[in-house]
Amino acid sequence: MSHHRVAILSSHISPVSAVMASEKEAALSATPSDAPTIFDKIISKEIPSTVVYEDDKVLAFRDITPQGPVHILLIPKVRDGLTGLSKAEERHIDILGRLLYTAKLVAKQEGLDEGFRIVINDGPQGCQSVYHIHVHLIGGRQMNWPPG
Repeated sequence: MSHHRVAILSSHISPVSAVMASEKEAALSATPSDAPTIFDKIISKEIPSTVVYEDDKVLAFRDITPQGPVHILLIPKVRDGLTGLSKAEERHIDILGRLLYTAKLVAKQEGLDEGFRIVINDGPQGCQSVYHIHVHLIGGRQMNWPPG
């Protein structure tokens, strides 16, 4: 393999590694709390986002640091103490199911007929950086196993 090709491959890998490192750093520095988050500002339209789906319960928008050709975040419009999956209570069953069903609808809308991945990060070791439960819908490329 030529040095030129190695440089090109390295240039494609480095930004992803940097994003992954910064996400990990953000997750480790985030403080779990019920305080308002950036998602509250996205819901209220104070911060712009590229919305791909919205109903009375769920908002879905494109991730600003996509990990695939399609990377969408789905969030409940009302957090109701659901800062992460580990905080789920019986009263959250309906919204949790709604988030997953909506992910399926959005995947179809995005043309992800060959498959996609759903990710819910929870807590510092799960690399959660925003304490408002959110579902990552990632697709448009071949996923690998195991994940990182």
